[in-house]
Amino acid sequence: MPDERGLQAPNPFADLAGKVVLVTGASSGLGRHFARVLAGHGVHIAVAARRLTLLEPLVEEIRMAGGEAEPVAMDVRDIARVREGIAQVLARFGAIDGLVNNAGIARTQPLLEETPEAWAETIDTNLTGARHVACEVARVMIAAGGDGAIVNVASILGLRQGGQVGSYATSKAGLIQLTRQMALEWARHGIRVNALAPGYIETDLNRDFLASEAGAALVRRIPQRRFGRMQDLDAVLLLLLSSASAYMTGAVIPVDGGHLLSAL
Repeated sequence: MPDERGLQAPNPFADLAGKVVLVTGASSGLGRHFARVLAGHGVHIAVAARRLTLLEPLVEEIRMAGGEAEPVAMDVRDIARVREGIAQVLARFGAIDGLVNNAGIARTQPLLEETPEAWAETIDTNLTGARHVACEVARVMIAAGGDGAIVNVASILGLRQGGQVGSYATSKAGLIQLTRQMALEWARHGIRVNALAPGYIETDLNRDFLASEAGAALVRRIPQRRFGRMQDLDAVLLLLLSSASAYMTGAVIPVDGGHLLSAL
């Protein structure tokens, strides 16, 4: 948009146009929102989830708007399914330039009541699954000569504790450490790996809780006194995937209204 002098400000994310980005967990919530935002910047999108039927409306929406989108059936816990999905993306677009590692699950349950199976499901999805997808995408990037950007979607609960979210918080803390490990090992290949750590972001899945008395008590602990909106994450996501962050790797960026600063 021109400024008051009539000059056109450069778009710091312009280089994203024509890039290919895989977004996991794209059937709802943040993943679906991220796919829409990236498509709006001219990115060719591969959207992944366990059920293709949940991806079809999103893919149709992006295509109707003139964008390029490919639906991919992928269970991130299954390395064979991950490899099949990535092969499909390569067959469709010929490359993968970026990854938004967003697939995840959450449950609220005290540690002493959580079954071993429930614990394993959370860790397998949020941490091991993220490892599977990132490693397979990194192999593709390296084979293509290097260069690429990976954004792991963590959480402020990976940096701080919360009541009755033991498996989720542990998985996100592990994902933050995994982000740093990947950044260290893959920097020589030109692959940047950073983490986005949202606070409490309002989505269809949590809207009723955030509007409850418990939600009202929670929001009082956030210095900005509001929950986040999905669009509050857009600029950081675009930054981390674009060349505007060319000298950033291993970073963990909270977007939380100051929640991490609140007193214990």
